[in-house]
Amino acid sequence: MKVLVCGAGGFIGSHLVKRLKQRGHWVRGVDLKYPEFEKTHADDFMIRDLRDPKVYDEILDKSFSEVYQLAADMGGAGYIFTGDYDFHIMTNSALVNINVVKRMEMEWGTKVFFSSSACVYPEFNQTDPENPDCTEAHVYPAQPDSEYGWEKIFSERIYLACQRNYGLDVRIARFHNIFGPNGTWQGGKEKAPAALCRKVAEAKNGDTIEIWGDGEQTRSFLYIDECLNGIERLMGSAESFEPMNLGSEEMVTINQLAEMIIRIADKRVTLKHIDGPLGVRGRSSNNRLIYKNLECEPNYSLLKGLEQTYEWIHNQVHKI
Repeated sequence: MKVLVCGAGGFIGSHLVKRLKQRGHWVRGVDLKYPEFEKTHADDFMIRDLRDPKVYDEILDKSFSEVYQLAADMGGAGYIFTGDYDFHIMTNSALVNINVVKRMEMEWGTKVFFSSSACVYPEFNQTDPENPDCTEAHVYPAQPDSEYGWEKIFSERIYLACQRNYGLDVRIARFHNIFGPNGTWQGGKEKAPAALCRKVAEAKNGDTIEIWGDGEQTRSFLYIDECLNGIERLMGSAESFEPMNLGSEEMVTINQLAEMIIRIADKRVTLKHIDGPLGVRGRSSNNRLIYKNLECEPNYSLLKGLEQTYEWIHNQVHKI
Protein backbone atom coordinates (compact mmCIF):
# COMPACT_ATOMS: atom_id res chain seq x y z
CA MET A 1 0.00 0.00 0.00
CA LYS A 2 0.90 3.66 -0.32
CA VAL A 3 0.54 5.30 3.11
CA LEU A 4 0.73 8.92 4.29
CA VAL A 5 1.76 9.75 7.87
CA CYS A 6 1.11 13.33 9.04
CA GLY A 7 3.25 14.13 12.06
CA ALA A 8 5.93 11.66 10.96
CA GLY A 9 8.68 13.66 12.66
CA GLY A 10 7.19 13.15 16.11
CA PHE A 11 7.67 10.36 18.62
CA ILE A 12 4.69 8.17 17.75
CA GLY A 13 4.70 9.16 14.09
CA SER A 14 8.33 8.16 13.53
CA HIS A 15 7.78 4.80 15.22
CA LEU A 16 4.64 4.30 13.11
CA VAL A 17 6.55 4.98 9.89
CA LYS A 18 9.09 2.34 10.89
CA ARG A 19 6.34 -0.20 11.62
CA LEU A 20 4.59 0.49 8.31
CA LYS A 21 7.86 0.00 6.44
CA GLN A 22 8.36 -3.32 8.26
CA ARG A 23 4.97 -4.35 6.85
CA GLY A 24 6.24 -3.65 3.33
CA HIS A 25 4.31 -0.44 2.57
CA TRP A 26 5.51 2.63 0.67
CA VAL A 27 5.39 5.50 3.18
CA ARG A 28 5.43 9.25 2.80
CA GLY A 29 6.02 11.25 6.00
CA VAL A 30 5.10 14.91 6.45
CA ASP A 31 6.02 17.21 9.33
CA LEU A 32 7.58 20.53 10.24
CA LYS A 33 10.75 18.66 11.19
CA TYR A 34 12.56 15.38 10.72
CA PRO A 35 12.61 12.84 13.58
CA GLU A 36 14.95 14.14 16.24
CA PHE A 37 16.76 11.00 17.34
CA GLU A 38 17.14 8.79 14.30
CA LYS A 39 16.91 9.00 10.53
CA THR A 40 13.39 8.63 9.16
CA HIS A 41 12.44 5.27 7.67
CA ALA A 42 9.98 6.91 5.24
CA ASP A 43 10.47 6.41 1.51
CA ASP A 44 9.69 10.08 1.04
CA PHE A 45 9.72 12.78 3.74
CA MET A 46 8.34 16.24 3.06
CA ILE A 47 8.98 19.22 5.35
CA ARG A 48 5.66 21.05 5.17
CA ASP A 49 3.38 23.06 7.44
CA LEU A 50 0.13 21.09 7.64
CA ARG A 51 -1.70 24.20 8.89
CA ASP A 52 -1.42 25.58 5.36
CA PRO A 53 -4.20 24.19 3.12
CA LYS A 54 -2.09 24.82 0.02
CA VAL A 55 0.40 22.04 0.88
CA TYR A 56 -2.18 19.28 0.50
CA ASP A 57 -2.02 19.37 -3.29
CA GLU A 58 1.67 18.47 -2.92
CA ILE A 59 1.48 15.81 -0.26
CA LEU A 60 -1.59 14.16 -1.82
CA ASP A 61 -0.28 14.12 -5.37
CA LYS A 62 -0.90 10.36 -5.52
CA SER A 63 -3.56 7.98 -4.26
CA PHE A 64 -3.03 6.68 -0.71
CA SER A 65 -4.74 3.64 0.76
CA GLU A 66 -4.29 4.90 4.32
CA VAL A 67 -3.69 8.28 5.95
CA TYR A 68 -2.54 8.58 9.56
CA GLN A 69 -3.08 12.00 11.17
CA LEU A 70 -0.92 12.34 14.30
CA ALA A 71 0.29 15.92 13.84
CA ALA A 72 -0.54 18.05 16.88
CA ASP A 73 0.81 20.79 19.11
CA MET A 74 1.35 18.79 22.27
CA GLY A 75 3.59 18.04 25.22
CA GLY A 76 3.59 16.99 28.85
CA ALA A 77 1.99 18.68 31.87
CA GLY A 78 4.61 21.41 31.85
CA TYR A 79 3.35 22.50 28.43
CA ILE A 80 -0.33 21.57 28.42
CA PHE A 81 -1.45 22.69 31.87
CA THR A 82 0.33 26.01 32.44
CA GLY A 83 -2.18 27.89 30.28
CA ASP A 84 0.62 29.80 28.56
CA TYR A 85 0.26 27.98 25.24
CA ASP A 86 -3.50 27.40 25.06
CA PHE A 87 -4.16 29.49 21.95
CA HIS A 88 -1.42 27.80 19.94
CA ILE A 89 -2.36 24.33 21.19
CA MET A 90 -5.95 24.79 20.04
CA THR A 91 -5.46 26.64 16.77
CA ASN A 92 -2.41 24.80 15.44
CA SER A 93 -3.95 21.36 15.91
CA ALA A 94 -7.44 22.38 14.83
CA LEU A 95 -6.16 23.89 11.57
CA VAL A 96 -4.34 20.68 10.70
CA ASN A 97 -7.38 18.50 11.37
CA ILE A 98 -9.77 20.78 9.48
CA ASN A 99 -7.42 20.72 6.49
CA VAL A 100 -7.09 16.94 6.58
CA VAL A 101 -10.84 16.37 6.86
CA LYS A 102 -11.75 18.84 4.13
CA ARG A 103 -9.28 17.23 1.76
CA MET A 104 -10.06 13.63 2.68
CA GLU A 105 -13.77 14.05 1.98
CA MET A 106 -12.71 14.05 -1.68
CA GLU A 107 -10.49 10.96 -1.38
CA TRP A 108 -12.90 8.06 -1.81
CA GLY A 109 -11.62 4.70 -0.62
CA THR A 110 -8.92 6.07 1.69
CA LYS A 111 -8.93 4.90 5.31
CA VAL A 112 -8.06 7.68 7.78
CA PHE A 113 -6.68 7.30 11.31
CA PHE A 114 -6.93 10.17 13.81
CA SER A 115 -5.01 10.15 17.09
CA SER A 116 -7.20 11.57 19.82
CA SER A 117 -6.33 11.62 23.51
CA ALA A 118 -7.43 10.56 26.98
CA CYS A 119 -7.44 14.30 27.71
CA VAL A 120 -10.95 14.43 26.22
CA TYR A 121 -12.50 12.88 29.36
CA PRO A 122 -14.35 15.09 31.86
CA GLU A 123 -12.39 16.43 34.79
CA PHE A 124 -15.26 15.60 37.16
CA ASN A 125 -14.87 11.88 36.36
CA GLN A 126 -11.19 11.92 37.31
CA THR A 127 -11.11 13.42 40.79
CA ASP A 128 -10.66 10.09 42.60
CA PRO A 129 -7.10 8.87 41.94
CA GLU A 130 -8.07 5.27 42.71
CA ASN A 131 -11.24 5.13 40.59
CA PRO A 132 -11.06 7.37 37.50
CA ASP A 133 -13.82 6.88 34.92
CA CYS A 134 -12.46 6.93 31.37
CA THR A 135 -15.20 4.84 29.78
CA GLU A 136 -15.70 5.96 26.17
CA ALA A 137 -19.45 6.55 26.58
CA HIS A 138 -18.81 8.93 29.48
CA VAL A 139 -16.91 11.53 27.48
CA TYR A 140 -20.07 13.68 27.56
CA PRO A 141 -21.12 16.00 29.13
CA ALA A 142 -17.76 17.35 28.10
CA GLN A 143 -15.46 19.08 30.57
CA PRO A 144 -11.80 18.35 29.73
CA ASP A 145 -9.22 19.81 32.09
CA SER A 146 -7.19 21.45 29.28
CA GLU A 147 -7.61 23.24 25.97
CA TYR A 148 -5.65 20.36 24.45
CA GLY A 149 -8.53 18.08 25.45
CA TRP A 150 -11.15 20.47 24.06
CA GLU A 151 -9.38 20.59 20.71
CA LYS A 152 -9.24 16.80 20.57
CA ILE A 153 -12.99 16.56 21.22
CA PHE A 154 -13.67 19.13 18.50
CA SER A 155 -11.48 17.26 16.04
CA GLU A 156 -13.09 13.92 16.86
CA ARG A 157 -16.43 15.47 16.02
CA ILE A 158 -15.34 16.90 12.66
CA TYR A 159 -13.95 13.51 11.59
CA LEU A 160 -17.14 11.78 12.69
CA ALA A 161 -19.29 14.45 10.98
CA CYS A 162 -17.38 13.86 7.74
CA GLN A 163 -17.96 10.15 8.19
CA ARG A 164 -21.72 10.68 8.55
CA ASN A 165 -22.08 13.23 5.79
CA TYR A 166 -19.56 12.06 3.20
CA GLY A 167 -18.77 8.44 4.04
CA LEU A 168 -15.21 9.04 5.27
CA ASP A 169 -13.75 5.75 6.53
CA VAL A 170 -12.25 7.04 9.80
CA ARG A 171 -10.75 5.27 12.80
CA ILE A 172 -10.14 7.15 16.07
CA ALA A 173 -8.08 6.04 19.06
CA ARG A 174 -7.79 7.93 22.33
CA PHE A 175 -4.15 7.57 23.36
CA HIS A 176 -3.31 7.18 27.05
CA ASN A 177 0.23 8.39 27.81
CA ILE A 178 2.35 6.66 25.18
CA PHE A 179 6.03 6.37 26.10
CA GLY A 180 9.25 4.74 24.97
CA PRO A 181 12.66 5.39 23.38
CA ASN A 182 13.13 8.20 20.84
CA GLY A 183 10.66 10.46 22.63
CA THR A 184 11.20 14.01 23.91
CA TRP A 185 13.05 13.82 27.25
CA GLN A 186 14.01 17.44 27.94
CA GLY A 187 13.09 21.00 27.04
CA GLY A 188 9.67 21.36 28.70
CA LYS A 189 7.48 19.20 26.43
CA GLU A 190 8.54 15.83 27.84
CA LYS A 191 5.95 13.64 29.60
CA ALA A 192 6.22 12.11 33.06
CA PRO A 193 8.05 8.84 32.24
CA ALA A 194 10.70 10.63 30.16
CA ALA A 195 11.06 13.51 32.62
CA LEU A 196 11.54 11.16 35.56
CA CYS A 197 13.94 8.93 33.62
CA ARG A 198 16.01 12.03 32.82
CA LYS A 199 16.00 13.25 36.43
CA VAL A 200 17.08 9.86 37.75
CA ALA A 201 19.71 9.44 35.04
CA GLU A 202 21.19 12.84 35.95
CA ALA A 203 21.06 12.17 39.71
CA LYS A 204 23.89 10.79 41.83
CA ASN A 205 23.46 8.55 44.86
CA GLY A 206 22.08 10.65 47.69
CA ASP A 207 20.52 13.27 45.40
CA THR A 208 16.91 14.46 45.48
CA ILE A 209 14.64 14.74 42.45
CA GLU A 210 11.56 16.94 42.25
CA ILE A 211 8.00 15.68 41.78
CA TRP A 212 5.12 18.03 41.00
CA GLY A 213 2.35 17.88 43.59
CA ASP A 214 2.14 15.20 46.26
CA GLY A 215 2.87 12.45 43.73
CA GLU A 216 -0.32 10.57 44.57
CA GLN A 217 -2.00 11.48 41.29
CA THR A 218 -2.48 8.33 39.21
CA ARG A 219 -1.89 7.53 35.55
CA SER A 220 -1.45 4.54 33.25
CA PHE A 221 1.26 4.44 30.59
CA LEU A 222 1.35 2.48 27.33
CA TYR A 223 4.61 1.39 25.73
CA ILE A 224 5.05 2.52 22.12
CA ASP A 225 5.06 -1.01 20.64
CA GLU A 226 1.66 -1.71 22.22
CA CYS A 227 0.33 1.57 20.81
CA LEU A 228 1.42 0.53 17.32
CA ASN A 229 -0.21 -2.87 17.78
CA GLY A 230 -3.50 -1.19 18.66
CA ILE A 231 -3.35 1.18 15.70
CA GLU A 232 -2.62 -1.74 13.40
CA ARG A 233 -5.53 -3.75 14.79
CA LEU A 234 -7.91 -0.79 14.48
CA MET A 235 -6.90 0.03 10.90
CA GLY A 236 -7.00 -3.62 9.90
CA SER A 237 -10.61 -3.99 10.98
CA ALA A 238 -13.25 -4.08 8.27
CA GLU A 239 -15.57 -2.13 10.56
CA SER A 240 -15.37 1.47 11.75
CA PHE A 241 -16.14 2.10 15.42
CA GLU A 242 -16.78 5.02 17.71
CA PRO A 243 -13.57 6.46 19.26
CA MET A 244 -11.89 3.89 21.50
CA ASN A 245 -9.31 4.00 24.27
CA LEU A 246 -5.83 2.80 23.45
CA GLY A 247 -3.88 2.51 26.68
CA SER A 248 -2.88 0.38 29.62
CA GLU A 249 -4.98 -0.45 32.67
CA GLU A 250 -1.85 -0.78 34.84
CA MET A 251 -2.41 2.33 36.95
CA VAL A 252 0.29 3.74 39.24
CA THR A 253 0.87 6.90 41.24
CA ILE A 254 3.56 9.27 40.04
CA ASN A 255 5.47 8.43 43.23
CA GLN A 256 5.33 4.74 42.30
CA LEU A 257 6.44 5.55 38.76
CA ALA A 258 9.46 7.44 40.10
CA GLU A 259 10.32 4.64 42.53
CA MET A 260 10.20 2.07 39.71
CA ILE A 261 12.67 4.13 37.69
CA ILE A 262 14.96 4.59 40.71
CA ARG A 263 15.02 0.81 41.21
CA ILE A 264 15.78 0.25 37.52
CA ALA A 265 18.71 2.68 37.82
CA ASP A 266 19.84 1.00 41.06
CA LYS A 267 20.39 4.36 42.72
CA ARG A 268 19.71 5.89 46.14
CA VAL A 269 17.54 8.87 45.25
CA THR A 270 14.81 10.56 47.30
CA LEU A 271 11.75 12.49 46.16
CA LYS A 272 10.98 16.13 46.89
CA HIS A 273 7.43 17.34 46.22
CA ILE A 274 6.98 20.84 44.85
CA ASP A 275 4.21 22.92 43.29
CA GLY A 276 3.68 22.41 39.58
CA PRO A 277 1.07 21.78 36.85
CA LEU A 278 -0.72 18.48 37.50
CA GLY A 279 -3.74 17.79 35.33
CA VAL A 280 -6.49 15.54 36.68
CA ARG A 281 -6.13 13.65 39.94
CA GLY A 282 -6.52 10.21 38.39
CA ARG A 283 -6.58 8.71 34.90
CA SER A 284 -6.32 5.19 33.50
CA SER A 285 -7.47 3.51 30.32
CA ASN A 286 -10.68 1.50 30.30
CA ASN A 287 -10.05 -1.24 27.72
CA ARG A 288 -13.36 -3.09 27.71
CA LEU A 289 -14.49 -1.63 24.38
CA ILE A 290 -11.29 -2.22 22.40
CA TYR A 291 -11.07 -5.76 23.75
CA LYS A 292 -14.72 -6.45 22.89
CA ASN A 293 -14.44 -5.08 19.35
CA LEU A 294 -10.88 -5.99 18.39
CA GLU A 295 -9.71 -8.45 21.07
CA CYS A 296 -6.85 -6.01 21.62
CA GLU A 297 -5.23 -6.19 25.06
CA PRO A 298 -1.80 -4.78 26.01
CA ASN A 299 0.56 -7.28 27.61
CA TYR A 300 3.81 -5.29 27.75
CA SER A 301 4.31 -4.44 31.43
CA LEU A 302 5.07 -0.92 32.61
CA LEU A 303 8.29 -2.15 34.23
CA LYS A 304 9.53 -3.70 30.99
CA GLY A 305 8.74 -0.53 29.05
CA LEU A 306 10.45 1.65 31.65
CA GLU A 307 13.58 -0.50 31.50
CA GLN A 308 13.81 0.09 27.75
CA THR A 309 13.04 3.79 28.07
CA TYR A 310 15.42 4.44 30.98
CA GLU A 311 18.32 2.76 29.20
CA TRP A 312 17.75 4.93 26.12
CA ILE A 313 17.41 8.20 28.09
CA HIS A 314 20.40 7.32 30.30
CA ASN A 315 22.44 6.94 27.13
CA GLN A 316 21.17 10.29 25.84
CA VAL A 317 22.00 12.07 29.09
CA HIS A 318 25.51 10.61 29.25
CA LYS A 319 26.11 10.75 25.48
CA ILE A 320 26.69 7.01 25.23
